[in-house]
This record gives sequence, structure tokens and C-alpha cells, in this order.
Amino acid sequence: MSNRFRLGALLVVVSVVGMAQAPKPASKPSMTVYKSPTCGCCSKWVEHMKANGYTVTTLDVDDIMVPMKTYGVPESAASCHTAVIGSYVVEGHVPADTVTRMLREKPAIRGIAAPGMPVGSPGMEVPGTKAAAYDIVSFDKLGKTALYEKR
Repeated sequence: MSNRFRLGALLVVVSVVGMAQAPKPASKPSMTVYKSPTCGCCSKWVEHMKANGYTVTTLDVDDIMVPMKTYGVPESAASCHTAVIGSYVVEGHVPADTVTRMLREKPAIRGIAAPGMPVGSPGMEVPGTKAAAYDIVSFDKLGKTALYEKR
């Protein structure tokens, strides 16, 4: 066997071993989003989440209040779509970085919400309009809300 062949085989082995040891980027958990089949802003929020690395399954529902009640979203935190990700609920147009923060920090809450439909939140962008300041709230299993983040 020639030295050239041995060197080539060694490089292949080193390359394969190096590839096997390369760290893989952490994958984000998948979520299920309950939304109206005709809601364009909900579809835009889903695209925002996908663009930020989330795998999203959408389920069109006739009455968005059903998943809200099923997953314990308090009326004061209600919006136009409800997402379930792991053991958490995300209500409305919450930015992906805030969802990622919640999943990383693992607070003892039921979920987070951007109540209503705040202008400028993901999916609610209006060209030529300045984004409004809005609050993101957390809520617990009893429906008690607290400020989670200001935007």
C-alpha cells in the first residue's frame, strides 16, 4: 500500500471523526398553535416563530375561546391565537425571543401572553406605523397575571 493511499485514508478517518464530534445546534421544541382559519395576523405570527427556529403545527378552530379555556388562559390575557409548547401556553403575539427566554428560565407559571393584539408585535406590524409599547404578562394555573416583560 502506498504512503499516499494511507495518508488519504487517514484524512478521511480524521474528517469523519471530527464531523461526528462537532456540536449540533440546540433545536427548539415544537409548538401547536390554535387559530382561526381566516386570521392573517396569526399566520404572520406563525411565520415569525418558524423564522426563529421553532417547528409549528397549526390547528384551525372555529372558536378560539375553546383552546383558551382548555389551557387556562385568563380573560384578561386573551388574544387571537393560543400556542402550546411543552408544558407552557403562549397566548397571542408574544415575540420569539420572549418565548425562548421563558423556555430557558423555566419559570413556575402556566404561560405568557401579549393581551389583545398590540400594534407592532410580531404579526401585527403595520407599515408606516410606529410600534406601540405593550406588556407581556405571565399567568399561573389559577389565572393570576403578573408583568413578565415590557416591550
